[in-house]
Amino acid sequence: MMKTDSFLGGGSLVRMSDHNARITCMRLFPLNETSLVRSEIQREENVLVTSSCDHSIRLWWKGACHRCFRGHNGAVSTLSDKLLGAGGVKVLASGGEDGTVRLWSLSSSGKRGQQALKATLYGHQKPVSLMSVAGHKPSLLVTMSRDSKVRVWDTNTSSAVRSSCCVGMTSLPGAPVDMKCNEALLYIAAGSSVVVVDLRTMRKVNTVAICQPKLYSFAIMRSKSLICTGGFGKALLWDIRRSQEASKPKAVTELDGHMGSVSLLHMDPYKIGTGGLGDNFVNAWEIDTGKQTNSLLCNRPELGNTNIGCSAMAVNACRIATASYGESQGLVSFRDFSGAVRPTSSKCNDDEEEADVWKFWGTQTYSDSDGSNE
Repeated sequence: MMKTDSFLGGGSLVRMSDHNARITCMRLFPLNETSLVRSEIQREENVLVTSSCDHSIRLWWKGACHRCFRGHNGAVSTLSDKLLGAGGVKVLASGGEDGTVRLWSLSSSGKRGQQALKATLYGHQKPVSLMSVAGHKPSLLVTMSRDSKVRVWDTNTSSAVRSSCCVGMTSLPGAPVDMKCNEALLYIAAGSSVVVVDLRTMRKVNTVAICQPKLYSFAIMRSKSLICTGGFGKALLWDIRRSQEASKPKAVTELDGHMGSVSLLHMDPYKIGTGGLGDNFVNAWEIDTGKQTNSLLCNRPELGNTNIGCSAMAVNACRIATASYGESQGLVSFRDFSGAVRPTSSKCNDDEEEADVWKFWGTQTYSDSDGSNE
């Protein structure tokens, strides 16, 4: 862990090494939704929650592990994107290779997390790979397993009968890629399509995107009714409203020019970020026009990593972090465009009459949550 401001000034890295196997998922949650908060000043801070192949979940704060949750009979594969419940009592959900969904109280005391396991939910026959909390009801948890079976659980229901919490089921063709809740609608990317399911009826509402031969990634910008899908060599931008009106969805823009599969996507009100393991560059595009505005190198050729693509990407407003790895070493790059005052021109010489202005970040300010806690 690093604080970028202090690290750029010579600060050090904080190594958190309590896990003894690969980390599978990382989430940030507000500190005030746990039992660790002690004062009003701390209410703006976050805690980090990680899951691992060592069968454990750990809660970190200020560089130290404060809770360790154990209960899965195998690797913990995923964590809920938000905490469940309303009010002061919050619950974390986890999914495992053992096919179970487990609910944990973050208000329990004790470093080893005793009494933290609130319920174990059974029903999936394959490992649980995806989780999302419903937007219209914070007690509803949607889970998806590797066989593309979807289950909806009401975590407020008594767990005396271990499967009674399941209030809805459906299934889709193709391997699961991602899923996101938007109020009572569930957007599921699986195989080569993005399908919308109404969580109130568990019926398929529409297919809003088709990306042949297969999907690699999926993102949604709810305020603009846009979704983006990553395919091979390109990403596609779709208008949800147009897709609902058409018998067969048609992309509004192609974001072309990548090498390999586009497995990394970011969307905010002004830009789209695309990247993947097969490409040395992360590209930025204007969300309204689909015009490419920048291309950022993810490695350092002088280190001999010329064929290393982007394995991870995180964007927050005008800051972007990318990670790449090779046979002998990895590289994390951090760029902050908040202080940029002069755009970079792509023209080769002063004799050219016109030149595209390449930028990563517009002048507008916005909230990353887009008003929907995304």
